Amino acid sequence: MQVSVEATGNIGRRMTVAVPSERFEKEFSERLKRLSRTVRFPGFRPGKAPLKMIEAQYGEKVMQEVVSELIRSSFYEAVTDQGLSPAGGPRIEPKALGRGQDLEYTAEFEIYPSIARLDITGATIERPVCSVQPEDVERTLEIMRKQRTVWRPVERPGQVGDRLSIDFEGRLDGVAFEGGQARNFSLVLGGDVLIDGFERGLIGARAGEERTLNLDFPADYRNQQLAGKTAEFQVKVNRVEEPELPEVDGDFARQFGIGDGNADSLRAEVRANLEQEMEERVRAAVRDQVFKAIMELNRFEIPKALQDAEVERLVQQRRAALQSQGIPLEKAPVDPILFLDEARQRVALGLILAEIVKQRGLKVAPERVRARIEKLAASYESPQEFIQWHYTQPERLAQVESTVLEEQAVELLLQGAQVVDKPTGFQELMQGNKPLT
Repeated sequence: MQVSVEATGNIGRRMTVAVPSERFEKEFSERLKRLSRTVRFPGFRPGKAPLKMIEAQYGEKVMQEVVSELIRSSFYEAVTDQGLSPAGGPRIEPKALGRGQDLEYTAEFEIYPSIARLDITGATIERPVCSVQPEDVERTLEIMRKQRTVWRPVERPGQVGDRLSIDFEGRLDGVAFEGGQARNFSLVLGGDVLIDGFERGLIGARAGEERTLNLDFPADYRNQQLAGKTAEFQVKVNRVEEPELPEVDGDFARQFGIGDGNADSLRAEVRANLEQEMEERVRAAVRDQVFKAIMELNRFEIPKALQDAEVERLVQQRRAALQSQGIPLEKAPVDPILFLDEARQRVALGLILAEIVKQRGLKVAPERVRARIEKLAASYESPQEFIQWHYTQPERLAQVESTVLEEQAVELLLQGAQVVDKPTGFQELMQGNKPLT
């Protein structure tokens, strides 16, 4: 078999392959003989029809099958012999086919890029140094109280923080528009849920009162039929309610699984959870800096096949999220171009980490996997069931193993970096940058 390869770019390759005619004829004859054992011809017993007769009727179909199989098998033989690693399937262009001729074709494909650096020697990594303060615990308790808010009807005018139940209808030039009507819609004043001016226009309204609001839709509003337009909203206030937050007492503590009903026990539980979250955020902050450093040291072209596959995965992920929120896809189309940069970043990082794992011979440490699952299980009512669930669900266990292997790669890369502690407030840490992965 003759093979020649030429570069069509940094990672593009065009390979020309010529499979000897003898190999083609052998495969053709063997397949024809196998077919002859099963086909039936009038006047002949099964398997006794002349091969010439079978070839005359089925030769074209058999030829196409042999060509397809030979291209597939010879392509992988050729790339193996040439030491090439295709990143995605090839684009095959067969040349003229004929009996007694070599089977020739060209295959265009991309190969995996070369990863130049597998370390971040000399890089400076800032590790956040943080602690949970009493005010952080109290801030979290306040959020928990708001989650248990009880709403009490009031006769007074509505104010910021109150919840209103309203009916409304929006009109453009006197004509009601789609999506501009609602009945018994719950609206917390000051929540900035609806378009600018809607909630401000209802401050001071009482139950039973009706108001007319003339409001401008923003120029970049998602519904282009409304973008930049002025609409008139007829609003009726059905009910005004004020929030009543529960006290942090025994009853409140028991709602969050504190059996002894002790508020101090609840605070201790909250602190423990915040400290666990803090540890995860510190680990993520360090990890993201390591990933950024290794990616800056490795600039390469991304194989389009891998890029397109990752874009499609992100698009499907986004569509699933929209559907879970009850948002019809036709009203919120997902543009693949929006995910292009993220897809390239994810693919590049994945290729780098895969090469580090391969070249450094990293293996998942089972004890670390077990320790991580047990740590996650600690916050559940039945930790043992949570642990068992992971070990009986291969896909769940694989996710934890992938995370642990990633952590091992990060630790390996950190060995060549300068790690500097950076004092950081808890709230600052919680509001950190979005992770790379």
